[in-house]
Amino acid sequence: MAILAVGSDVTVTLSKRGRTKVRYPAAVVHDDGTHLVVRAPWAGAADRDFGFVRFEHGDVFTEHYWRDRWYAVKEVRSAGGTLKGWYCDITRPAALDCRTLVVEDLDLDLWVSADGGTVLRLDEDEFEESGLRACDPEAADRACEALDGLEALARKEGLAGLLACGAR
Repeated sequence: MAILAVGSDVTVTLSKRGRTKVRYPAAVVHDDGTHLVVRAPWAGAADRDFGFVRFEHGDVFTEHYWRDRWYAVKEVRSAGGTLKGWYCDITRPAALDCRTLVVEDLDLDLWVSADGGTVLRLDEDEFEESGLRACDPEAADRACEALDGLEALARKEGLAGLLACGAR
């Protein structure tokens, strides 16, 4: 298994239902062979207001991926360094293909505000409409377990312990 050097560049490719959703460059902050952390600016073409958070030009995402877990956690900070919160994607375990980190989004998401007071489950309707339960029931079960586990962790003790790896 390849381990990426801290400071090296990698391309993050997020796919959904077999199509590339977004692709962007990032810098490696940490890689121990299982837990890979990268940092990148907001990759959206425009600012995006979700109602509970706004992702804007200049925001910095410190993104935590695991090669053995069914989620990715993205710490979101403003251009000035203020913590906005954590956006969690439920995904298949991340895979590295040369210098490309490949992540398959399974529709379910979780938002945790900076103060931990707001924990929101997102896109459950999209997940149900995706057909994953019918075509890959094992993956659907793993996705639901990952969402439930992350939500419980966020509500009980927060995500900081999960993300500890010297990536700050």
